Parts: sequence; C-alpha cells; structure tokens
Amino acid sequence: MSEVTPPGENTKKGVSRRGFIVGGAAGLAGIAAAYYLTRGNGGPGGTLEGCVTTDLSDTEARLAVSNWPEYIDEDDGDVLSTLSLFMQQSGIDVTYTPDVNDNVEFFTKVRNQLGACQPTGRDLFVLTDWMAARMIEAGWIQQLTKANVPNLDANLISSLEGPGWDPNRDYSAPWQSGFTGIAYNKSLVGEVRTMDELLTREDLKGRVTMLTEMRDTMGLLMLSNGADPSNFSDSDWSAALDKLSKARTDGQIRAFTGNEYINDLAAGNIAACVAWSGDVAAAEDENLVFLPPEEGMMIWSDNMLVPVQGTHKANAEKWINHYYDPKIAAQLAAYVWYVCPVEGAREEMESIDPSLVDNPLIFPTEEYLASTHGFMALDESTAQGYEQDFSDVIG
Repeated sequence: MSEVTPPGENTKKGVSRRGFIVGGAAGLAGIAAAYYLTRGNGGPGGTLEGCVTTDLSDTEARLAVSNWPEYIDEDDGDVLSTLSLFMQQSGIDVTYTPDVNDNVEFFTKVRNQLGACQPTGRDLFVLTDWMAARMIEAGWIQQLTKANVPNLDANLISSLEGPGWDPNRDYSAPWQSGFTGIAYNKSLVGEVRTMDELLTREDLKGRVTMLTEMRDTMGLLMLSNGADPSNFSDSDWSAALDKLSKARTDGQIRAFTGNEYINDLAAGNIAACVAWSGDVAAAEDENLVFLPPEEGMMIWSDNMLVPVQGTHKANAEKWINHYYDPKIAAQLAAYVWYVCPVEGAREEMESIDPSLVDNPLIFPTEEYLASTHGFMALDESTAQGYEQDFSDVIG
C-alpha cells in the first residue's frame, strides 16, 4: 500500500464531515436510545403498520434534503454546482440543509416523528451504514422504486453492492465513502505501518490517539489480531478489547477523540493516530500522511435514505438518479475528496481535474479496496453491550 499525502493549496475540496464524538453520560445515553428504535410490525425492512405515505411529487416540485456539513460542491462563478444543475434540469426546488452533525444527534431530531409515522420535514437524509441499517430494520425507510433510479443499479461500484443490511440496495444509495486507517506526522516520526506499531512503539508512547467511534477503532484492532470485523465472534471482540485496554494502561494512548485529532497531529501534540482519510486530505499539510495499515483498513459509507412520510419520494429518486450520473458524480468528488461510489466517474474526472484521476482516496484500485473491511451488523442488544465494553475501556 502506498501512503497518501494531502493536496496542494490550490486544490478545491470540502472538509471532513466525520465528527461523531461520544463523550460522557449524554453521549452514551444517545447511543442507547439509538439502539432502541421503535420497530415496525412488518419486520425488518418493512414500513410501520398502517403508515401510508402519499407521494406529492406529481403536484409539488419540491425536495427537502438533510446532509452532513461541507459535503457538497458549491457554485463557483459561472460553474454551477451539482445541486444547482439538478434544480435547473429537473425543475425541482431543493431545500438543502447541512444538519446531520453526527448519526446519534440526527437520530434524536427525527426519532419521535418517525416512530409515530409523522413527517420530519425531510424527504431524504444521509446517514452512515450502521444507523442506516437500524432505521431500515425498524421500518422507517421507504423502498426505492427501481425504475426511477436506473443509474443506481447501472453505475454503483461493485465494492458497495450488497451490504448485509440492504443486500439489493432496495432502501439505500451510497452518497460517498471513506477509509479508516493510520495517520502520522512525518516531520516527527518514521512511517507507522501497522496497528501493533501504533500501540507498542516506544517513540510513539503517549503520542497516539484513537477514535471514539467504536466500529472504526475496534475494527482495526480486530484486523491486527487476524480477525474479520465483518464476521467476528465474542472471543475476537474480547481479544481486541484486551489489546486496547493494555495499550491504554501502558500509557501508549494519549486520548480518544473525534476528528479534532487532526489539529493535534498538525501541531505536533501527537505523532500518530487512527484517522479518517478525508480529515488528512482536508488538512492540506504536507507533513501529514494517511496510510492503510498492512493488515487492512475499515471502509464506511454514508447513504441516501427516503424516510416514511417523506412526501416527495419520486423527487428524491430523481435526486439519487442525478448523483449517479458519472459526470455529476465526478464533479462532486472533485470537491469533497471522498470515495466516489459511481462507476464511470473516474473517466469523467479526466476533463474536470486530471490530477485526481489516480487518487486512491477518490478512486481506489481493486488492490486498495482488497484491504478494506466493513463492520458486522449488530442487533440492538449486542450493539449496546459492545458499546458499553468499549466505553468502559476508553473512559
């Protein structure tokens, strides 16, 4: 695997949107609430019994979208953004709100309405795999009409097809994806190649941070033990947790953080850390390097979902189909610098920004993707237990 350094100063792109920080009793209470979703009586993937949504798309050319901050391109002089192009081409007026600051916080905004089959004021929102899975299982997400999203089935990259929680992509469409691996400051230390190095090297002692996002940190630790985070046992979990606990007791780990770690890494307060690929790219610091650990890295996706009582479903499907046009996808990817989920966008990037065509953070090769792993879907009880285990270790 090759290391990836940030772009030059003149490269235009967004900043990281992954800022999920779990801290203290309030954070844990939010997680607990997220696991106890009100289930629909129709079972996983079904809609709430008696919840009938009337689609007003034929009479109302409107769409309300909630997404993460700094996760879409903007108008630039005479160059229209992908959002403006959608409104121009479709005639649909979009209310676009960047109010998904983290999965749990957003969940608390909409859970009461969704549980009661009431409108949330949103026709489409974007959530990370694990939360998307929970909402689909609860029956809170509408099934997509495949005839309305032909670009999704035709152009979704193979690595994002068929997740266990939505095997046919009947309910979800990836917006962007990213990686979790290792970052280090090359002005302070030499290359950090594995998680074991991160947790044991003497020159890194007390200069390492790990993520509060359980699935990222524990996924990498299981990989370092030779376990598969997409299909692991309780003993695999316990072994990884013991490794984490020992590293903390030994003083190797300075802190567990959200994405504020990037500031400490740039300032030299830490030397290496578990990191998200987009954070390192957004930092635009030539000393910061993102590196896939030799044993593999985690991959995640943020997914477009149409909630029950989203009253403009057909308009939302036009939005999804628009963003699965390779040319549109390439324009978005050139700005946000995350893994583009659309086949054919790499070829379109040749005419937008040729310097990005071979960037593995946007268009990873098959070899690059071969080292990536997702995190196993968990039921509510298991997830709550694992989160508590993790919280007990990270304090």
